[in-house]
Amino acid sequence: MGNKIIITGGCGYIGSHTVVELLENNFEVLVLDDLSNSTEKTLERIEKITGVKPQFIQVDLKDASKTNAIFSKHKDAKAVIHFAAHKAVGESVNNPLKYYKNNLYSLLNVLSAQTENGIDNFIFSSSATVYGTPKILPITEKNETQRPFSAYGNTKKIAEEILEDLINSSDSFAAISLRYFNPIGAHDSGFIGELPSGIPNNLMPYITQTAVGVREKLMVYGTDYPTKDGTPVRDYIHVVDLAKAHVIAVKRLINKKQDEAFEIFNLGTGSGFSVLEVINSFEAVSGIQLKYEVTARRPGDVPQLFASTALAKEKLGWSAEKSLDEMISSSWKWEQNLRALENSKL
Repeated sequence: MGNKIIITGGCGYIGSHTVVELLENNFEVLVLDDLSNSTEKTLERIEKITGVKPQFIQVDLKDASKTNAIFSKHKDAKAVIHFAAHKAVGESVNNPLKYYKNNLYSLLNVLSAQTENGIDNFIFSSSATVYGTPKILPITEKNETQRPFSAYGNTKKIAEEILEDLINSSDSFAAISLRYFNPIGAHDSGFIGELPSGIPNNLMPYITQTAVGVREKLMVYGTDYPTKDGTPVRDYIHVVDLAKAHVIAVKRLINKKQDEAFEIFNLGTGSGFSVLEVINSFEAVSGIQLKYEVTARRPGDVPQLFASTALAKEKLGWSAEKSLDEMISSSWKWEQNLRALENSKL
């Protein structure tokens, strides 16, 4: 096909949705994943949606020799989208070395392997955590990055600095860093969605797992923030909207439409919803009264985070389309389907 894209972490949450969007845009996809926080069943579920089962290689990207061997056989790839990383903020605070080792070793090995094999286009899965506690809202790409309070967030900040240095040293390498705000939701088919191992760290899967009885109750951390209802406000974005932005970014790289060799874009909706607003929306969409308990603030949580998405709209022609209710409805459909899927061949 001549338009192969390598996706690391392609069996994960955002990765799998991006694989679907790429396949539906007639790209050939090679998924690399160690399955440490995902399942190979995702590939069959992607095939159920698209009619195409992506090529898959299980590999630990911390292993430089294995990573190099794979890339040497796929020199025809047009770009790499790098999702592979540990992402639990709380765990990263308690076990920072695990996060620095996994997230940075894998990044360095991928960058080394692709540049050695002439693959010069790279999209990085970054995070709004690089902004730390913002002094100005909404957050634009010109906001100063700060030392994030978690090791997870700091790996994203360090990774962007690595990319910047690599690009400054090269005449051909180009990259786009996409800074996500708070992805939630699932594919409309109900075949793929967020599938955290163990206790969820993110709000939405904790809500849906509480609703189906997997979790006893949801904890609401703090109602004394300087926000509309006292709970933290975040910019929630549908994962399918997010995935579509990656396809646009890939095309921008391949077609050499960048203004600069290293570009950075915020991916959010441009508005924020509080924890209680998300809970109320879930209850309205599902018809279920959610069990939750208000407790003390968590260390490091900031009152409000929401994006300015003007640059992504101007340069990529992209903006989020799905509403909060649509995000929540798809998450709930996925949670309900998941029990049946786990008992099937899918």
